[in-house]
Amino acid sequence: MSSKKKGAPLPASSGGLMRFFEDETKGFKIDPKIVVSMPISLIVVSWLIDIFLVPR
Repeated sequence: MSSKKKGAPLPASSGGLMRFFEDETKGFKIDPKIVVSMPISLIVVSWLIDIFLVPR
């Protein structure tokens, strides 16, 4: 019976979840401000092009 307890997975706790999200991974690191501002700026530029450059 003691072998079953040793092989059982541990319950999820906040400490385990924090360790998971703190792991460093390879790849690009982009600031969240850039991720939010890029789509907003593209929308604004498309509105400006529509207002000023498209003849009606």
